[in-house]
Amino acid sequence: MAVPIRAAPGAGAALSDVRRGRPAAAAPSATPPAAAEAASSSCRSREILALVADKWSLLVIYTLGTQGTLRFSEVRRRVPAISQRMLTVTLRNLERDGLLTRAIFPEVPPRVEYTLTPLGATLLEIVTPLIVWADAHVPEIQAARARYDEQVQGAAGAGAL
Repeated sequence: MAVPIRAAPGAGAALSDVRRGRPAAAAPSATPPAAAEAASSSCRSREILALVADKWSLLVIYTLGTQGTLRFSEVRRRVPAISQRMLTVTLRNLERDGLLTRAIFPEVPPRVEYTLTPLGATLLEIVTPLIVWADAHVPEIQAARARYDEQVQGAAGAGAL
């Protein structure tokens, strides 16, 4: 039994126009202008997101946003497991992007303090719920990882026989 093929709504008019020798109406653009504009800016956005969304940047922004102005050593103590080099690189990148400021005081030894800028504080509004979510779901994620690892090891052991 043959199943009739139905054209999409509005396609009938275009088909009948073509049959009568008239050009079919142009199909609506698949990409609306706002989406096209967003796509062209996505390269710039992707670059900024790559810098800001790495784990160390998120933790530094959160730490400075919740603890206020801190010296380098204080930031390092409050961001667990970050190396001195990684903290230095992260702070420089965040300063370059205008998310924090670095103040150097002419003392012996020199004192350097870091503070979120108003722009960095706007990012804190986004970072805080993400970190709170991560903290709240650590046990669930660890359990899921353990289940996955058991499955993978079980499958590897069964395939090795």
